[in-house]
Amino acid sequence: MNFGNIPDEYSDPATARIVILPVPYDETSTWIKGADKGPQAVLEASVNMELYDIETDSEIYRTGIFTADPVTEKSSPESMLDEVYGQVKSFLNRNQFVVTIGGEHSISFAPVRAYLEKFPGLSVLQLDAHTDLRQEYEGSIYNHACVMARIREICPIVQVGIRSMDASEKSDIEPGQVFLAMDIHNRKDWITHVVNRLSDKVYITIDLDVFDPSVMPSTGTPEPGGLFWYDVLDVLRKVNKEKDIVGFDVVELCPAEGNKAPDFLASKLIYQLLSLRFNKKQNYNEKD
Repeated sequence: MNFGNIPDEYSDPATARIVILPVPYDETSTWIKGADKGPQAVLEASVNMELYDIETDSEIYRTGIFTADPVTEKSSPESMLDEVYGQVKSFLNRNQFVVTIGGEHSISFAPVRAYLEKFPGLSVLQLDAHTDLRQEYEGSIYNHACVMARIREICPIVQVGIRSMDASEKSDIEPGQVFLAMDIHNRKDWITHVVNRLSDKVYITIDLDVFDPSVMPSTGTPEPGGLFWYDVLDVLRKVNKEKDIVGFDVVELCPAEGNKAPDFLASKLIYQLLSLRFNKKQNYNEKD
């Protein structure tokens, strides 16, 4: 299934500038299972999405969006990450912009690793309810609760929307690099501070539990007190304006029967961010 049910002429892998890479992996999640069904739910919801974006007055699908086959490797976290890394790297070698959709958050380490090799000096913006800074969890250093600890070992990170962590993670918090949900609630000045802490090239990892569960209940670990749609868009707009977003992922959709709105939110978020990114004066290929 093509993302957005895009016509074949705009979803050709040879000419598309954007690649959607589904990774239906959910082997290390520890509460509500089902994130492995997230990518398919995103694709199914996207079929019902209008392809004209009001804010940017554009139809970004005309840039070309190819939906790759899902990554099915799951014999171990390490083997899954190696497979995702290899696929992302191959698309980057063709100067394509890769959007990875999960699946649980552990998948994000692989695309970050591939992007860092292409863009030295990369920083990562994490939108998330949880710090994910455990050094290991349930016997694995690649558990979903450890993903940002692994990413921070290879590049700087800025964390936004955080409202849950283990006491053991407190000592690993970097002052000035973490924006707690309780501190940014009903404010806008924090967004400039976030942008100032990012490098010129930015990769964004969006755990959907960054949203308040009143609008995004379909996650494996929902937390009250989250951000809302326009809060998230405000920070994405500012980052896009001031920095070069080179890639992103959207993870942790755990679809629920009878409520398709969260699936649609995830699909719309992907398309909205692509519309913002590819309507800058300089496009992706021109900057490579």
